[in-house]
Amino acid sequence: MRTADRATSETFGIASIALMRHAGQAVARFVECEYPQYSRVTVLCGRGNNGGDGFVAATALAAAGRDVIVLLLGNPEDLKGDAKTAFADMQLQPVLVPDEPALDSPQVRSILTSSDLLIDAVVGTGFQPPLRGLAAALRDCVKQLATPIVAVDLPSGWDADSRSFSCNGAFRADAVATFTAPKLAHVLGNLTSAVNGPIVVSSIGSPPEAVQSGLNLTWAGSSHAIVESGRAADSNKGMFGHVLVIGGGRGKSGAPAMASLAALRTGAGLVTAAVVPSVLPQVAAITPELMTSLLPEGPAGEVTGENLDYDELLDKKTVVALGPGLGQHPATERFLLEFLEKSQIPVVLDADALNILANHPEKLDGRGRTMVLTPHPGEMARLAGISTKEVQANRESLAREFAQRHQVTLLLKGWRTLVAHPTGAMAINTTGNPGMAKGGSGDILTGIVAAMIAQYPDQVADAVNAAAYIHGLAADIAVAGQDEHTLLATDTVSHLWRAFQFRPADPAGYVWLQGLPRRILEKPMEAR
Repeated sequence: MRTADRATSETFGIASIALMRHAGQAVARFVECEYPQYSRVTVLCGRGNNGGDGFVAATALAAAGRDVIVLLLGNPEDLKGDAKTAFADMQLQPVLVPDEPALDSPQVRSILTSSDLLIDAVVGTGFQPPLRGLAAALRDCVKQLATPIVAVDLPSGWDADSRSFSCNGAFRADAVATFTAPKLAHVLGNLTSAVNGPIVVSSIGSPPEAVQSGLNLTWAGSSHAIVESGRAADSNKGMFGHVLVIGGGRGKSGAPAMASLAALRTGAGLVTAAVVPSVLPQVAAITPELMTSLLPEGPAGEVTGENLDYDELLDKKTVVALGPGLGQHPATERFLLEFLEKSQIPVVLDADALNILANHPEKLDGRGRTMVLTPHPGEMARLAGISTKEVQANRESLAREFAQRHQVTLLLKGWRTLVAHPTGAMAINTTGNPGMAKGGSGDILTGIVAAMIAQYPDQVADAVNAAAYIHGLAADIAVAGQDEHTLLATDTVSHLWRAFQFRPADPAGYVWLQGLPRRILEKPMEAR
């Protein structure tokens, strides 16, 4: 960020004080939009640039009619550069907190306890933990309060570059407003689970050319843009692909049914479920729009490829979703391997298909075709021949290396789902919630991924990134109207329409990395 800010000023001629003003105003807009009920706001300001952002935010909130108090840790004489300029422009009389004993004064205690909302602008991106001295003492005071806290850039005390799941000694936060681009701590590590509310990113004037990263990481939500333009008026079902869902051995009708339903709801023009005769009635009953095809059924109800006409099965199909409820019978294993040899159309592999292929790693070859794998950590462990613990300890590098080695797109599910691409690029998804930890969630995702590829065959990376984002977002919207304990996988499908309509780039000028806007949280029943 220091490099980006410097390039913005030196190369593109945008003064650093302008960036600070835009940042502070962005924080104020966020508070205005998401916390309109809180009239008494206290801004906790350090002496660096983070404090400068706080001075600007305080000025803007006061102009908007909020009752604003600024607590300055230290003395105004110690301010330098842009922070000093922002302080001079503030035209609010701050309450000075020059030392730790001052925190115990009746005035400061009264200010903290009577505030409706606190804004943490003590230290930001450039800070290296841990907090010490006055800042640490203020943190301990604030920790005792139930007052909501909006953090400027980061909760004071966090390392912006940290992937760690622990950061002892940082301020707590109920929301974070950061700037220009997300940092690692905003999408990975414990910060994202510690912040119960939203994390948003605001553009403050730095051109994209000024922002450089060598990590080859993107945010999956950026790919939501491919669904935002809508469809042409002369559209027909043939323009949006035909998804074939293959699975459904005896006793496993739910998985292919859910995958098929999700594919239809995600926008595929046509969906056909290929299952064995014994489960056909249950699968067909999921929705009348679903077409069906019969697969040979063995004596144990298993899927087989015996006497199967592959040309007929694959005729005019655009994408195959292979695995939901498939089973792992030896005859089914032979069918799967034969299928991959006979078909070169895009394929999304999940569930039992992954477990079978773990024993045939030579078949995991995406060269010359689109091959997408959607493992959970246990399935990934079997594919990679390591333990689940090792997968979880090394998710990023493992996913990237596996995708490049096998030339596949790997969607590694879990908290902060990763989408690794054959090119080495990787996207991080920030939607979803613990309510999705139930049977059926993976089948829904498989259907969404297949339908997105069917509609955007020339944009596979964006299609899979967007699928992961939309799936988690639909679940977040569903939970806004109920409870994580009660969420079913099919509830997510019924909220997909709202996830498609959602715009991560808010009209107020910020992008939602995590959480939902007040306009959705206050009207959850609209999603039903």
